[in-house]
This record gives sequence, structure tokens and C-alpha cells, in this order.
Amino acid sequence: MFWKIVGGLIVAWVAFMVLGAVIGFLFKAVLWIAIIAGAVFLGTAAYGAISGKKNTKQVGR
Repeated sequence: MFWKIVGGLIVAWVAFMVLGAVIGFLFKAVLWIAIIAGAVFLGTAAYGAISGKKNTKQVGR
């Protein structure tokens, strides 16, 4: 009976280790994707602001 409990604890520990590794990898991947997307967004916004239209027509009434 003692060895069944120890075996169950070891199996649970290994399962949590694998689950933690997978969740950690996914979190890091999503974090890097968000960082890259933010940099691309800021670059695009800066490019649009710098090379925007110089022709600023006002709408007549």
C-alpha cells in the first residue's frame, strides 16, 4: 500500500512537471508574439505619422 501511494505521488509530480513545462513554454511564446506585434504596431504607427499626407485640405461648410 505504501508503494502505491509513493508511486501515485511520483506520477502526479511528473504530470505537474510536464504540465508546468508546457504552460511555461506557451506563456513565453505568447509573450514574445505580443512583444513582436507591439513593436510592429509602433513601427507602423511611426511610419504612418512621419510619411503621412502633407496635403491637409479642410472640409468646406
